[in-house]
Amino acid sequence: MTRLLLVGPPGAGKGTQAAVLSEKLSIPHISTGDLFRAHIDNRTELGVSVKQILDSGRLVPDEVTNQLVIERLGEPDTDAGFLLDGYPRNVVQADVLGKYLADVDKKLDAVVQLHVDEEVVVGRLLSRGRADDTEDVIRHRQGVYRSETAPLLDYYRDILVTVDGVGGVEEVTERVLTALRAPDRT
Repeated sequence: MTRLLLVGPPGAGKGTQAAVLSEKLSIPHISTGDLFRAHIDNRTELGVSVKQILDSGRLVPDEVTNQLVIERLGEPDTDAGFLLDGYPRNVVQADVLGKYLADVDKKLDAVVQLHVDEEVVVGRLLSRGRADDTEDVIRHRQGVYRSETAPLLDYYRDILVTVDGVGGVEEVTERVLTALRAPDRT
């Protein structure tokens, strides 16, 4: 069984790696963004609420995000493992996830950090050419990552695996898989 969490700053390649690793490891890729979009597209009660929150420029509250992810983790395709991408994004969410997993007698096997220098991710995001990807916005997102998400690295230090996230997709994927197979995983 493989239960993984993928962390890294915006622009580190988490979404790309999550999709590839999910396929290679035959486990579902669970992305909060995908969960939000599915509920919005299906116009569920939760989706209507999430859309209003996002349209107003706010972050979806932890309680709503926790509910969505825990519902998804309860589906049968996660029995053999899963890859979380974008959740938990802070220590409060990590506590909720840990309690849920303990209640169902499961645990995370590893937390994989894609380490990429901030100047590299800023350059990557600027090169995408999206209208909302101004340097100020990108640097703000990096700051939010440092203050809210980076503390997860210490929280999960016992199962943390850090991998260089710079390189081609296949190269980074192989680094992750090699690190996960390593006997001491550090």
